[in-house]
Amino acid sequence: MSFLEPTPPPFEYAEWRERPHLERIRACAEDWALNGFGTPGFVYLLYVVKLVLYAGGGLLVISATTPGLGGLGDLGDWWTEPIVFQKAVIWTMLWEVLGLGAGSLPLTLRFSPMIGGVLYWLRPGTTRLPPWPDRVPLTRGNRRTLLDVALYAGLLASLIFLLVDGETGSVPESGLLNLVIVEGFVASPSFAGWLDPTAVGVALGFLVALGLRDKVPFLAARAEIYGSLAIVFLFPLTNMVVAAQLVFVCIWWGAASSKLNRHFPFVVTVMISNTPWNRWRAMKRRLYRDHPEDLRPSSLGALTAHFGTVLEFTLPAILLVSQGGWIGTIAVAGMVIFHLHILSTFPLAVPLEWNVFMIFGLLFLFGHYGDTSWSTIDDPLLLAILAVTCVGIPVLGNFRPDLVSFLPSMRYYAGNWATSQWLFRREGNAEAKLDDALVKPAAIVTEQLAEHYDPELIEVLVYKGLAFRSMHSHGRALNGLVPRAVDDIEEYAAREGELVAGVVLGYNFGDGHFHDQRLLAAVQERCRFEPGDLRVVVLESQPAHVQRQRYRIYDAAEGLIEEGWVDVADMVERQPWLDERPFPVETTREAVTA
Repeated sequence: MSFLEPTPPPFEYAEWRERPHLERIRACAEDWALNGFGTPGFVYLLYVVKLVLYAGGGLLVISATTPGLGGLGDLGDWWTEPIVFQKAVIWTMLWEVLGLGAGSLPLTLRFSPMIGGVLYWLRPGTTRLPPWPDRVPLTRGNRRTLLDVALYAGLLASLIFLLVDGETGSVPESGLLNLVIVEGFVASPSFAGWLDPTAVGVALGFLVALGLRDKVPFLAARAEIYGSLAIVFLFPLTNMVVAAQLVFVCIWWGAASSKLNRHFPFVVTVMISNTPWNRWRAMKRRLYRDHPEDLRPSSLGALTAHFGTVLEFTLPAILLVSQGGWIGTIAVAGMVIFHLHILSTFPLAVPLEWNVFMIFGLLFLFGHYGDTSWSTIDDPLLLAILAVTCVGIPVLGNFRPDLVSFLPSMRYYAGNWATSQWLFRREGNAEAKLDDALVKPAAIVTEQLAEHYDPELIEVLVYKGLAFRSMHSHGRALNGLVPRAVDDIEEYAAREGELVAGVVLGYNFGDGHFHDQRLLAAVQERCRFEPGDLRVVVLESQPAHVQRQRYRIYDAAEGLIEEGWVDVADMVERQPWLDERPFPVETTREAVTA
């Protein structure tokens, strides 16, 4: 791995380019298994610097804006104050919704500019995706208006206000006794108050209103995590510790439950292959059944994946029931290591700040306040709300993945994700219409890369992205569906839906609902592609109760041209290059190819 340049591919470009499409993917997949994406070292340094700015900046802001806390030199005296945890939640939500967190910098193929977020969401005319335009009044349309900009600016302003001047120090008379009981809150000489529930409610109001008009910044704010925790802050402070503990446990258990599938071992093997600090190729080979001939996960790869799932079930359960003590301390240490491992792999969606926040939350909620009695949460309304946001919505999202994003469904690393592949006709350079017709700060990814690399390397890098997707189970299905979308793939430029969403919407985080038929409709409204110029293959997530996934194939100009189902069993038994066999499908509407 070079510090400044991507690792060169282990093949000659001219010979590789003469191979068929799937064979080009095969060469890149075989390389990925041992070398990952081949990311330059300086890119990882950028993320490390960003993490330092996030963590250090957060501590500095909290210290400087909270009367009575003290300076960073006194961190050991005040990091356990309740308002520190509250402001850490608000700071992280602000960081994410600005576009500085997950989905930023080159690992998400952002080069110029390296972030989206605020650059898009404060700019009228950019593309938005309302979640229910036909059901919620005043949300129709897909162009960002001054109202959308005002809602986004209002959210930013309300979060900044909470950080700078949002605390209150008065103790409600009805809650005084309970506050004293919660160890360290009022009894501490440095007690610095807590966030004003009214100000928190204003921020949540802006978040919801913004989300009804554009689901992208709503989900970018990680509302299922930081929004749920902010809801806790609306209630008396006595509820905070145990309620926040329940939110954390629901996140872990929701994620662990979603990994009980046939997709997850593929995720872990691909992720470990891309780990920047792991250069042990012999070990990486053992993650696959017979590299380079068989790139399905080996027994070791599957065991590694499921061992992590067991930890994610058992350690949070111990944290919840132990209420401190040496057993609880061991569980805290285990979960810290769990998140440090995820952090160290630099997964391509790069949710690094989330892992740092979860580690802080572990130490705060289950370390320092691990012995807090369950009796301190006594508000039935709060429990009912958390039951909906942290249990009900994830359950619905896993049985009806077409209705709920994978983020509030808590399928973070499950491998069971909605996804898509966009096919732009090469003749006439159909992809260039995205730059010509759309309002957006960033050019298409190949144009961004052209500022740094030659065309040959750019094409290899794009195929590395296709290989990454192909090494997951759903990628096999996408590759099998492409011949049903177009007659000759060589006449088309295949693009990950993630790349299109990142450029058009300003954010991509593995959510296929950002680049499905709804984004296609918004793009077509502006670009006016001719029939056959753009075909999109959309694959929905697997519902928890069936072993198949729904697919749809769209033409930008003609609409839906084929739909049907693919079986998970066929996906997990194929190689990324499909073994030169047709991929079986069950069609419910016949194909019309270009």
